[in-house]
Amino acid sequence: MCSLLHRTSILRTPPPPAHSLIPMATAASSLLLPFNNLSSSSRNGSSLGFSVSRSRVSMSVSAAGSQTTTVNDSLFADYKPTSAFLFPGQGAQAIGMGKEAQSVAAAADLYTKANHILGYDLLDICVNGPKEKLDSTVISQPAIYVTSLAAVELLRVREGGDQIINSVDVTCGLSLGEYTALAFAGAFSFEDGLKLVKLRGEAMQAAADAAKSAMVSIIGLDSEKVQQLCDAANQEVEEADKVQIANYLCPGNYAVSGGLKGIEVVEAKAKSFKARMTVRLAVAGAFHTSFMEPAVSRLEVALAATEIRSPRIPVISNVDAQPHADPDTIKKILARQVTSPVQWETTVKTLLSKGLKSSYELGPGKVIAGIFKRVDKSASVENISA
Repeated sequence: MCSLLHRTSILRTPPPPAHSLIPMATAASSLLLPFNNLSSSSRNGSSLGFSVSRSRVSMSVSAAGSQTTTVNDSLFADYKPTSAFLFPGQGAQAIGMGKEAQSVAAAADLYTKANHILGYDLLDICVNGPKEKLDSTVISQPAIYVTSLAAVELLRVREGGDQIINSVDVTCGLSLGEYTALAFAGAFSFEDGLKLVKLRGEAMQAAADAAKSAMVSIIGLDSEKVQQLCDAANQEVEEADKVQIANYLCPGNYAVSGGLKGIEVVEAKAKSFKARMTVRLAVAGAFHTSFMEPAVSRLEVALAATEIRSPRIPVISNVDAQPHADPDTIKKILARQVTSPVQWETTVKTLLSKGLKSSYELGPGKVIAGIFKRVDKSASVENISA
């Protein structure tokens, strides 16, 4: 996952679980819950702990003699999860995060690497703020990505930590957290993932600056009622201000994104639809809607220039709540993710229905644990902070 070679590096991700091996082969704002710089070691598939089989990869030779690789995208379709790593999204950030990570060399090294890639002192902003700076889209996304992977390294040095890491057979992340999950699963290096996240934050901020838009969480309604609320609001605004459900988080908590006037109408009408409350989210704009379309082309260019490999374990997509194995498909999904509703409720319900037994939320905050509890009160999620 990254080019660190010392003993406790994230690069030393565990071998895939037996079932995934083919033979031979934020607070209120947290309700969003709402490149090619690889080292030789990160190019080495064996260092990432997965193997390749004839059933998952086929090779073809072009007329020019170069090889192209095709991966069966449905490789993980029948995954049976037992232990999951869950990574938070934007809104989970908090002043002081990253401080604990400095006690572990491999975790601290991630911030040093990040400083060189980002061009500023990320750790200083994480630990000392100011809050307004940490909360900005361009800072919070890299900060959460790095801190979440630092949490993996803190877990690694804990007694029994390696055993827990080795047992993980599925991973996912909320919106931004999908990039963290893919890095943990070896789909790309730590460095390449951070470059993508940096660009993602910048592109989303630029898209938000281009139009007046916002997000609001609707508390206390089911998704059908929230959709009816959106439909009612859309009848009263122009096309440019229309709204939609952007984050399907958990029962009774859905985030709506859209034009500023549309969001204001949603807030005004929410009580008449029996919503318990609305919470305007402290984000730059209407994430996970067509308002983010200007960010897509920038992401497509960056993703095309990034080496992405088939993950060693299933990584559940926010777009369709399914795991994907084909790198080209993963690139397309990541590009469209910023304009697509987050299917987190379906992801959680699917994991639990498939028999998931243990879960770990790695990074700042406990938002994901709260969502799991809303879906299933008996669900157990341990938080590993950094």
